[in-house]
Amino acid sequence: MIPAKVQACLDEHQLSVLQFEPGSTPTSELAAEKIGVAVGQIAKSMLFKAKDGTFHLVVCAGDRRVCSKRMKSHLGVKARMATVDETFDVTEFKPGGVCPFGITQAQVHIDSSLSGYDQVYPAAGTDSTGVPTTYEQLLLITSGLTCDVMQEA
Repeated sequence: MIPAKVQACLDEHQLSVLQFEPGSTPTSELAAEKIGVAVGQIAKSMLFKAKDGTFHLVVCAGDRRVCSKRMKSHLGVKARMATVDETFDVTEFKPGGVCPFGITQAQVHIDSSLSGYDQVYPAAGTDSTGVPTTYEQLLLITSGLTCDVMQEA
């Protein structure tokens, strides 16, 4: 079931949701296979906790990894991956279904690795969903900051 705050955001922006059997899209690879797109088109959302105590949700291409040096340069402070509990407490989503829509306790950062795709697919708050959208829509809907924090391809 799509969380209410996500559904409200999707309705407001006239976005639809692709839904699959529970637990079928918890990784970028599985989501890409299920949806039938390139792994890079999966907009994976990862929560980081900075040394200053702030949280940052990074949304990036599913086939890329975060570069800690670039992340530190972008944030101005070192950051680590959030724990499972921190992720749920801050986003209200479990890892594998973290969604960039409706985030209020973390700054959202949209990596430029998604900009080369006509369509990208973030989760809708569950490990069995994908939302067809664009890089530009993600920036607009999430009030996200652009960033370039991925390792070189």
